[in-house]
Amino acid sequence: MQTAAPELLDFSKEPQGVLDMYGVGKEPTNPYAVNCLLARRMVERGVRFVMLAHASWDDHQELNKRLSQNCKMTDQPAAALVKDLKQRGLLESTLVVWGGEFGRTPIAELRRPDEADNAGRDHHPNGFTMWLAGGGVKPGLAYGKTDELGLTIAENKVHVHDLQATILHQLGLEHTKLTYRHMGRDFRLTDVGGSVVTSILS
Repeated sequence: MQTAAPELLDFSKEPQGVLDMYGVGKEPTNPYAVNCLLARRMVERGVRFVMLAHASWDDHQELNKRLSQNCKMTDQPAAALVKDLKQRGLLESTLVVWGGEFGRTPIAELRRPDEADNAGRDHHPNGFTMWLAGGGVKPGLAYGKTDELGLTIAENKVHVHDLQATILHQLGLEHTKLTYRHMGRDFRLTDVGGSVVTSILS
C-alpha cells in the first residue's frame, strides 16, 4: 500500500477531459469527483471492493436547499464513474451499487412548525430507490414500484435481504452457504431470508 498509494493518488497523467468529466478541481463536485476518480483507478489496479461515502443526506430540515446541493455535488461524478468504467471495458466486471441509508418519507417533516421553509423529511424504510450498474445487471431497467404517494411497495418488492443476496450472487457467493449457527440460531448476511432477484440480471 505504501508503495502503490502515491502513484494511485497522482492525477497528473489523467487527461484534462477525464478530470473535467468527473468535475475534479471544480466546485461543488471536487470532493466527490476525486473519490469517484480514485475508485476507477483502484478498480483498474485490481482492488476488489471500493466503497465511497457522501455523508450529508440526512435532511430532517432544509430539504429543498440541501437536496439540491447534494445532487449538484454527486450527480456528475457518479455518472462519470459509470461512463468511464464502461469506456474502459471495466463495467461488465464491476458492479456499481448506489444507495443511501434508506428512503425519506413522501411527506414533510416540520421540526419547527413556525418555520415552514425549514421542512425536511424523516427516514422511510418502506419504499426507496437504489440503482445498480454493470456487473451483470440489465441496463436501463426500472424494477419495482411504490404506490402513488410513495408510502409502500405496490409492485416487485425487493427486501434488503433480497438486494444483499443478489449482490452476493453477482460476486460469485451463494448467500445461503454463508449460514452459521450461533447461540441456537442461524445467522448469515441476509439473516435467514433473501432471494436473488433474477429479473434484474442479464
